Amino acid sequence: MEWNQQTLEFLSKAFLDTLSPLPEPRRRAESSLSDASDSPNYGLAVLRLVAEPSVDDPIRQAAAVNFKNHLKSRWTNSIPDPEKEQIKSIIVPVMLSSTPRIQSQLSEALSVIGKHDFPKSWPALLPDLRLSLQNASSTSDYVSVNGVLATVNSLFKKFRYEYKSNDLLLDLKYCLDNFAETLWQIFERTSGLISSVLASGGQPATLKPLIESQRLCCRIFYSLNFQDLPEFFEDTMDKWMHEFKNYLMVKYPTLEDASTDGVEIVDGLRAAICDNISHYMEKEEDLFKKYLSGFVDAVWSLLVVASASSSRDRLTVTAIKFLTTVSTSVHHALFARDDILQQICQSIVLPNVMLRDEDEELFEMNYVEFIRRDMEGSDLDTRRRIACELLKGIASQYKEKVSEMVSIQIQACLTSFAQNPATNWKHKDCAIYLVVSLATKKAGGNSVSTDLVEVENFFASVIIPELRSQDINGFPMLKAGALKFFTMFRNQISKPTAMTLFPDVVRFLNSDSNVVHSYAASCVEKLLLVKEDGARARYTSADIGPYLLELMTNLFSALQKQESEENQYVMKCIMRVLGVADISIDVASPCINGLTSILNRVCENPKNPVFNHYIFEAVAVLVRRACEKNSSLVSTFEQSLFPSLQMILAKDVAEFFPYAFQLLSQLVELNSPPIPPHYMQIFDILLLPDSWKKPGNVPALVRLLQSFLQKAPHELNREGRLNQVLEIFNKLVTAPRSDEQGFYVLNTIIENLGYDVIAPYMSSIWTCLFWRLQNNKTTKFVKSFVIFMSLFLVKHGPQNLVTSVNAVQAGIFLMIIEQIWIPTLKLITGSIELKLAAVASTRLICESPVFLDPSAGRHWGKMLDSIVTLLSRPEQDRVEEELEVPDFGETVGYNATFVHLYNAGKKEEDPIKDIKDPKQYLVAVLANISVQSPGIYPQLISENLDQANQAALLQFCGSYNCSII
Repeated sequence: MEWNQQTLEFLSKAFLDTLSPLPEPRRRAESSLSDASDSPNYGLAVLRLVAEPSVDDPIRQAAAVNFKNHLKSRWTNSIPDPEKEQIKSIIVPVMLSSTPRIQSQLSEALSVIGKHDFPKSWPALLPDLRLSLQNASSTSDYVSVNGVLATVNSLFKKFRYEYKSNDLLLDLKYCLDNFAETLWQIFERTSGLISSVLASGGQPATLKPLIESQRLCCRIFYSLNFQDLPEFFEDTMDKWMHEFKNYLMVKYPTLEDASTDGVEIVDGLRAAICDNISHYMEKEEDLFKKYLSGFVDAVWSLLVVASASSSRDRLTVTAIKFLTTVSTSVHHALFARDDILQQICQSIVLPNVMLRDEDEELFEMNYVEFIRRDMEGSDLDTRRRIACELLKGIASQYKEKVSEMVSIQIQACLTSFAQNPATNWKHKDCAIYLVVSLATKKAGGNSVSTDLVEVENFFASVIIPELRSQDINGFPMLKAGALKFFTMFRNQISKPTAMTLFPDVVRFLNSDSNVVHSYAASCVEKLLLVKEDGARARYTSADIGPYLLELMTNLFSALQKQESEENQYVMKCIMRVLGVADISIDVASPCINGLTSILNRVCENPKNPVFNHYIFEAVAVLVRRACEKNSSLVSTFEQSLFPSLQMILAKDVAEFFPYAFQLLSQLVELNSPPIPPHYMQIFDILLLPDSWKKPGNVPALVRLLQSFLQKAPHELNREGRLNQVLEIFNKLVTAPRSDEQGFYVLNTIIENLGYDVIAPYMSSIWTCLFWRLQNNKTTKFVKSFVIFMSLFLVKHGPQNLVTSVNAVQAGIFLMIIEQIWIPTLKLITGSIELKLAAVASTRLICESPVFLDPSAGRHWGKMLDSIVTLLSRPEQDRVEEELEVPDFGETVGYNATFVHLYNAGKKEEDPIKDIKDPKQYLVAVLANISVQSPGIYPQLISENLDQANQAALLQFCGSYNCSII
């Protein structure tokens, strides 16, 4: 795309049309720009348009946004190098000459380039930025100063987030050498300008860009100091710390008293300074300690004022974080005095823990975010949580004093509530929040403890009245707090007490508050997980049986409430209840209807993956437990589920494919042969190559294929199906990322079909496996290979194994034994796999003519040595940690990820159930063959087994009263 008048007019009109309120011209313009973006020099042309002063600002701004997005998607893969170099040569001056809005877009675009090219492929950038910064600073052009600083800040952020490496440290040294001194010069000069402006009255319009400049300098300071303390900053530390402390203490009345955004700008600078001094406190404590006392006083004074304001969150949180860091350091004595501890509780903790209007608004307007912060621990950057973290930090050194003071505050809050509950309900919420947030989790379990209150008394006097309240919609934040307390301290609350309150918790599922019915659902779900003595469930089906119908009705009703249609806490509770309850037909029928109705709805637009997962888990557990009890329900579930599963496949709801295939597997396995015709239609679809194109579907498809092979093996010999299955096996087993799945298919064929059926195909199967052994042998593959051969042997005998292998190439079986089977046998893991491999190997050396031949004595002895190693040594002594992990996600474009359904899991089958103990089997068979050839086997054992294995074998013989003669 050449830059000329025609291009200027085309791009100007197109970007103008993208701003049209009418959809048709807007879509047409977006389409023409999308087509044009494939042209060489498109990005350069758009940047030239942005630089064109004759073009209206809205068009230039739209072009700047398009330019930024164009670079994001194409810089690394489709923009030619000559165009890249031209863009890099003009973007800085264009950015600096633009209006602030356009400047911010071009700054982001420059950061996109810098992420990939800076500094190695763009060495001129930082010197250009430094020169531009110095020129802008000399003329006090703080629009340009801040534009450059914002760009540098974005470029340097990588020093905070990337792992330390030699390359990163080299880049850091380059940036320090080229910018550290300039940073101090700009910071110092701007500080002088701020002092001058304050002396002359402090005009807000002049102060704002100056303070914003200092904030950006502080963020750059943070990035450059993040990895290590650079020599430049160590040498200039006194100057930096003096300025930092000054900004924490100086007031800016014309900004702070005039408007909220003025306070916000000043607090942004102070918060950045708090981050810097917290970092120095953590990383450079020895060098920083001489400044510590002064900073603690400054931050403390600032915090007492900021805590009283509802809008100063960022400063409050960063300031408290700094004090928390100090409280857990060797300098904690700064907080040792009783009056200071009292001030912390009264002036910092309580004001920040008390509910604010913003908390109430979040509770009502965005329940998902409220719960994420309140119950799931993502509120580390909120006032409430960080204030409690400060208390915990101080309590780590002064536990008794802090506990006593906080307990007094809790009682004061409860007394205030008792005097006027309607007005002072937030005080009770504050008391509950303090107890819950300051509770500590006991090691190795879910139990929590607290020294602030006696749990049972607090529960009885404070929590139970809220739970017993008949008005489920009154004071919802108190109800939520009470349910959260019940949930957190569920292990300490006795079963009789909990069961008397269970109907009340069930009632709260009908609350109009999304948070309250979510917390009620979570409470029920967590109660059902409580264990007695770490093993037996405290609450059983008999306990919830009397409330089951009402509980399920209320849970499904909660999903009808506005904004709770995809409430993951409610759906998780449904899943958990179905996993515990006694599922009768009366419960099963409405549950499956309710679940399929929800499933059909979310198929139209899958949005919440966690909710969707719990739907499928709930369906799977309902099907499993109900059909285990009453097999007649299988057909009922099929009638309900089949339309939904068919809709998923027909509408190509890719996210749900793995789930649908796992549920189909479960239904197939619940059927008794012959499999109904509608399943066989799915079987035929399953065998089509197109079904296997998305790797994310493969594990679920294999699981479904295994189910068909087990339930309908006779159908495989019809219409060429076995050929199709073997083609699938071949494709899977030749790729390292899916070879394990290929073996699952092959093992199921071997286990369920007679040898007369599979014999004609064995030559091609062995050829495929040998090709993989020769071309891409991995530890995972050879272990799967040995397990497959072991399964083949126990199902079809050692003679068929040896003959079919040697039919591919004469004598190859013994070579495989020597090079693959013997060295790999000791690496086998998994109880069933270990037993299978040990028994198969034992049968091989004791039944196969190959091993009974005197010339094979060394192979016999080495195989026995591996068998004894496998059976006598613990896994950690036999197997090194494997790094190979199959990856099913390496695809181009969108692909549904496989997610295992726990409740639809395949039961592990033991192919040799009649053999209980492989050690006993080994010595019994060895004793038997030694009787037939006395004297031969003890010699082979002494020649081929190492001393430890000879001793282990002797111990086996003694344990099972067998002898090898």
